[in-house]
Amino acid sequence: MKQYFTWPKCLPWIAAAALSAGVTAAQAKQPAVATAAADHPIVIGHRGAPGYRPEHTLASYWLAIRQGADFIEPDLVPTKDGHLIARHENELGGSTDVADHPEFTDRKTTKMIDGVAMTGWFSEDFTLAEIKTLRAKERIPEVRPRNTRFDGKFAIPTLEEIIGMVRLIEHNTGKKVGLYPETKHPTYFAKEGEFLGGGKINMSIGRKLIETLVSENFTDPTRVYIQSFEVENLMELQKDIMPSNNVDLPLVQLYGDFDDIYVQPDSNFSRPYDMYYNAKHGADMATIYGELNDLVEGGVSDTTGYGKLVTPQTVKFIADNYAEGVGPWKNSFLLRASLDEKQDTNGDGKAEVGSKLTGGVHPFLQEALANGLEIHPYTLRVEEQFLTLHPNNEPQTLTGEAIQMLGLGVSGFFTDNPDLGVRARDMFLKINEERPRHGNKK
Repeated sequence: MKQYFTWPKCLPWIAAAALSAGVTAAQAKQPAVATAAADHPIVIGHRGAPGYRPEHTLASYWLAIRQGADFIEPDLVPTKDGHLIARHENELGGSTDVADHPEFTDRKTTKMIDGVAMTGWFSEDFTLAEIKTLRAKERIPEVRPRNTRFDGKFAIPTLEEIIGMVRLIEHNTGKKVGLYPETKHPTYFAKEGEFLGGGKINMSIGRKLIETLVSENFTDPTRVYIQSFEVENLMELQKDIMPSNNVDLPLVQLYGDFDDIYVQPDSNFSRPYDMYYNAKHGADMATIYGELNDLVEGGVSDTTGYGKLVTPQTVKFIADNYAEGVGPWKNSFLLRASLDEKQDTNGDGKAEVGSKLTGGVHPFLQEALANGLEIHPYTLRVEEQFLTLHPNNEPQTLTGEAIQMLGLGVSGFFTDNPDLGVRARDMFLKINEERPRHGNKK
């Protein structure tokens, strides 16, 4: 049976300080379970600052830096000619104006991406020159209608252009900002995917990422984290790709849903796709995953979910063998229960809050801390549909959510609103300025 720890009663002096800063008592509740794991927890601009600008554009990244983000996060997918561009998915229809280009009408197709059918236009079927004729648009206009005023204004950036922007800002302001790239769908691009019209894609996103960082001389390990929802490509980065390029950058294992709710063919959020694909194709799991295959209950298979990678044994293996950090989905470790009816907590006439925190925290958090892993949860947002209720039924805010997580020991977090994330982080540090701090083991 799973064992969960719950938040102790809030420390009065923390609550009082937070209240004076405009945070409710419920939002200020801080557990004494752990101090924050870093002397200065980082704020990661999730895809830039998409709360204010369309995601994965130079304008979004620039605004995130201006708002104080310590790192910006480009999700990376390849073009047909092997360039890495920043898009949330390789499907381009949701985040660009490709559908408005009649010259690309015949590129629309259906592909299986991580075991889920997707219809649209795909980055690997376009050269970089063709990608540069497209313009970004707001991907979720129903959630962020104000961002639609920027539709058509921004180009699709390459990784090199993002690095160039970071360097320019550093030159002009002295501010050093880090990159937190994610390798998107590495198994699909390396093993499974095909170009429109036939032929294997056969591209290693991890290798292209490292080669680009090396060629751009952006390999300071204090300014780069590399993340993935898959396992095999992170192990390959650690054991082969980075050593062969004489670099050593921190790697972060991302986690989706722990409870096998989002599985193929409807979704791909509950299982590392490399494990699903390799098992389905009869690969030798022991050769690929080594001791991890023995530590996973039942061995690695096509049904291995993230929930089987949070045991003390598997977390220790991850920390000892390939990763310096973990990036859990906040809903997986801050336990919550569904409400009978959704609630309208912001008074806009739409009831969008459908859950309530139980006060329980998944033991995975303690295991990660005990093994010296940095913990960077995702994603803190302000829109009501992404929030929940506190155990006392008060509505959550991004500020309260950030302070709660930092109090639990996380060493940073992803947010769509970097300005609010920075404000919450600084509030937390001020509240705890006389409290002893502890650095990471790694």
